[in-house]
Amino acid sequence: MEALNLNVENTSSKKVTKLPPKISPKHKRINVLEEYKKRNDNKVALNLVVVGHVDAGKSTLMGHLLYLLGEVNEKTMKKYERDSSKIGKSSFAYAWILDETGEERARGITMDIAITKFETEHRRFTLLDAPGHRDFIPNMISGAAQADVAILVIDSTTGEFEAGFEANGQTKEHALLVRSLGVQQLVVAINKLDVVGWSQDRFNEIITKLSPFLNQAGFKKDKVIYIPCSGLTGENLLKRSQNILEWYSGPTLFQQIDKFEPPIRLLDKPFRLSVSDFFKGGISGMGGITVAGKIEAGTIQIGDDVLVIPGGEYGVIKGLEANDESSKWAAAGDSILMTLSGLDILQLKVGSILCSVSHPVPVTSYILAQIVVFDIKVPITKGFPVILHRQSLNEPAIITKLVTILDKSTGEIVKKNPRCLPKASSATVEIKLTNRPVPFETYKENKELGRIMLRKGGETIAAGIIINVSNIIIY
Repeated sequence: MEALNLNVENTSSKKVTKLPPKISPKHKRINVLEEYKKRNDNKVALNLVVVGHVDAGKSTLMGHLLYLLGEVNEKTMKKYERDSSKIGKSSFAYAWILDETGEERARGITMDIAITKFETEHRRFTLLDAPGHRDFIPNMISGAAQADVAILVIDSTTGEFEAGFEANGQTKEHALLVRSLGVQQLVVAINKLDVVGWSQDRFNEIITKLSPFLNQAGFKKDKVIYIPCSGLTGENLLKRSQNILEWYSGPTLFQQIDKFEPPIRLLDKPFRLSVSDFFKGGISGMGGITVAGKIEAGTIQIGDDVLVIPGGEYGVIKGLEANDESSKWAAAGDSILMTLSGLDILQLKVGSILCSVSHPVPVTSYILAQIVVFDIKVPITKGFPVILHRQSLNEPAIITKLVTILDKSTGEIVKKNPRCLPKASSATVEIKLTNRPVPFETYKENKELGRIMLRKGGETIAAGIIINVSNIIIY
């Protein structure tokens, strides 16, 4: 795993006995791979998450960009300006484009993931605006788990960057989280530079402090780009700011995100979708259960049978929306709504996996993981309780055994059966879920489903990859 400098062992999950479908398989009517190629020949689809410390200006920045792109009409924008002024928060007008609930608008913070669409010359983006407040980190993780690329927003005003970057600030944690979830390309939007007089010294100071940390977190230098901007005034978002011409000749925010490279999609792997939400009722009024999530691997089309893990229940796909558009098919990387028939809603949970009937995901309470320990206050010991996160899933767990401490650069074993894991160490550990068995896949089999994070007391203490699953439950 590049982010954590981990070397993957050649262990993998045990084979699960092939399950016979309860519903007869449908004939494939569409060559999905061919259709996918046609679609992406036009514009590549990317999921973009915006993260950063609370009050860094994430929603204002992206709301203003959407307005400049014409995604919000003048009438609506004027209404937001009037309504935000009435409650004495006129600076929140652009944020209201993304923060839609009354509580978010009143408090001036994002609490849940806001999702919208926009396009650049070469890319089609699904925008995920993540909450910055530490109370809503699980929501942020759920959004970041769906992302291919990210914007990290920094508040450049005096004292505010420091507050976000130092102890208990969310800048470091958000950067670690998105990298641990597989994001490799990062734009750092150094925001609110208008407040500090478009100071080149302040811009450079922030880069000097932030760059070593991002490199240490696993971001390659050539995959991190720093952009000076102001979300409130809109400068250097779409058009170059006159205030920085003397010292900045780089791209605008819009130009840079148009250069994001498309990730490698696991189109040839068995179908996998991690459930981020579900509800009764179908797309366009049809009956059934609708599931929301991002396809992590494989392809599907209307008429296909899918398997819900855990539970072992089957459903038939009756309707599909891929990236907010009605579709007959969808593929890895797509954020979808999928209506299923023949399925009991009680079988679904956030974090469940929908998968191929012929290639189910292993279900277990026991995993072997290779982790990197972050800047923790108390060393990790045997029996250490944690909350394990994998995309939208979060489950209580216990670290049952400290197997080895590893050399971070080579992956070689430094010590067997250590008594504790100090901060900044790399190690192999055994983990047991204490609540229920859940679907897991090794990093070797599926990079998206093979990444985990461990949190305790509201802080992320470690992240890593699954290198083996054991005691597999067969339905």
